[in-house]
Amino acid sequence: MGKNSAEHAEDDRDPVITMRDVTKTYQMGAMQVHALRGVSLEIAAGEYVAIVGASGSGKSTLMNIIGLLDWPTSGAYAINGVEVARLSKNRLADLRNREIGFVFQRFHLLPRTTARRQVELPLFYAGVPDRTARRRALDALAQVGLGERVDHRPDELSGGQQQRVAIARALVTQPSILLADEPTGALDSQTGKEVMALFHELNEQGITLIVVTHDLGIASQAQRIITLRDGEIISDAPAARQTSPFLSASTNGQGARPAIPAQEVLA
Repeated sequence: MGKNSAEHAEDDRDPVITMRDVTKTYQMGAMQVHALRGVSLEIAAGEYVAIVGASGSGKSTLMNIIGLLDWPTSGAYAINGVEVARLSKNRLADLRNREIGFVFQRFHLLPRTTARRQVELPLFYAGVPDRTARRRALDALAQVGLGERVDHRPDELSGGQQQRVAIARALVTQPSILLADEPTGALDSQTGKEVMALFHELNEQGITLIVVTHDLGIASQAQRIITLRDGEIISDAPAARQTSPFLSASTNGQGARPAIPAQEVLA
């Protein structure tokens, strides 16, 4: 499809992500590094998209720009119709906190803090009243299958449970977009399958899910795979799912979609 995939969406859902000719250039001494070269794309509300590419392909830069952690050198970027370039830093931070939930390879949990308090933290920073924050945190933990572990600290939880706390923390602000960077990278294959089953259920509930990964087995579970090379989109197509040869290419055996519901797998 080349570097312009803005025409990809074939349904009538409104786009939550719109990019037009986005570039990103870094100055390293006397040398310019072109991390992104004229990237255009749209991601519709409720889509499940994987962004893949080798090291140096630009996928991390693209993720940072989508997540409002970095800004384009040129081009246009809008989230839910809001043009990012027109916003002050404070309004950008508000937009990021309101619209985007982040899940990373590392869980970034406070070691002596309970699961409930971990999930409440973004709401406290947003000025949400204590009682409301507590209720929403408990709801988010129940949503990821941890309703009975709300008072456990990280050292009392498995790696998969810690990642689910991180997912609940991302969900508690009720974002329209969940942005996951190598979300199974620190997990064994079985636990990774459980986390991917949970992502699938969240997407079925209407959350727009964007997974950034080098693992084609993980990527093949998405509805759509965007492939980057040298800062350009070289492919943007539906994932082949069950029959995809990528399933056997997964680095940790997580390619196949679980055959049973996430809540059963996560029990």
